[in-house]
Amino acid sequence: MFPYDAQILTILQTTPASIADVLATMQAIEALTINGDGLKWFNQLYFQVTQAVEARVAAGGFADAAFLSMLDVQFAQLYFDALKNYLSNNALPDCWQTLFAQRNQTALTRIQYALAGVNSHINHDLPCALVSTCALENIAPQHGTTQYNDYTALNSTLDSLIDEAKTELNVRFLGDALPGVSQLENTLAAWNVTAARESAWNNAEILWHLRLEAGLATAFLDTLDGLTSVVNKTLLIPIP
Repeated sequence: MFPYDAQILTILQTTPASIADVLATMQAIEALTINGDGLKWFNQLYFQVTQAVEARVAAGGFADAAFLSMLDVQFAQLYFDALKNYLSNNALPDCWQTLFAQRNQTALTRIQYALAGVNSHINHDLPCALVSTCALENIAPQHGTTQYNDYTALNSTLDSLIDEAKTELNVRFLGDALPGVSQLENTLAAWNVTAARESAWNNAEILWHLRLEAGLATAFLDTLDGLTSVVNKTLLIPIP
């Protein structure tokens, strides 16, 4: 725990209603966190991703901008909820628990923590956000729809941001340079945001069909959580 965690918890009590609100919450977290807090590095990368979404919405880059905007807010709220539950000692998905529990492990690199956060958020949270957004819009998540095409249109931008982060954040939390570490380099090379987002859409379609079967939906999400946690444990192995 960090001395400013109570302030972060206060920030998280407000539910965002727009992408601008999401960015404001992330900025407030950024202003509090120090370099030795792994949360800073995931939050910073996520802020950049959200800025890119906002810019594309503003530029008219989506056929259904309302859907993408709502998805962005629904999606971010799951990160905020996980962090709020962690700071309140309430139950949260194991993949997020695994991540937040290592916030102060300065032997880790910034990119390890950032990518583990992206992994938790895309592989576990994104299917849930897609289902909740589709339910609000009264549409089903399906390949080939306007919403799917808008969703995948973001992939190249997100891939570019992740590739930049793999270079810029490839130092320890406190900024110490790393020697060449093949284990880390191989892990980073294997992680692909486009593939992860396609898997998330597929899982959203499954969850959509399971939404009236609460037991099956819960079991499916538990499985996703377990698989995502395993990937996080691989991503978060300390670098000597």
